[in-house]
Amino acid sequence: MADLEIRHATTEDIPAIVAMLADDPLGARRESPDDLTPYLAAFERLAADPNQHQVVAVREGRVVGTLQLTVIPGLSRRGATRSIIEAVRVHAEERGSGLGSQFIEWAVKESRRQGCHLVQLTSDASRTDAHRFYERLGFTGSHVGFKLEL
Repeated sequence: MADLEIRHATTEDIPAIVAMLADDPLGARRESPDDLTPYLAAFERLAADPNQHQVVAVREGRVVGTLQLTVIPGLSRRGATRSIIEAVRVHAEERGSGLGSQFIEWAVKESRRQGCHLVQLTSDASRTDAHRFYERLGFTGSHVGFKLEL
């Protein structure tokens, strides 16, 4: 996949990112590609925080994947820094191409480069295919996640 570029997102990438976030059964219910205003405001906050990395995968000038990598310093685990991988999406036309694996491998490598000792992620309980994918990449389902809508 030498033709794939992984880079930090720009405001010009927001429409493609939001389209990918909305392009699945869960995202279709919670995303609004018709109004990019809240996404642009959120992107400004992300871009201003050095511990937030909104990245895109680009092939032939087209955004084909996105993820957010957050680096979190902490006290637990003897002061270990950890990272969280969030909102992983691969364009429908690219699924099954190996892009997802390459993207997660990039996030793990970047986490190591940033001094992280642990990489974690969550995946909706209904996404059983995604669970198998992450397990194939070496992640273990070691915890139960909880959320509270505000």
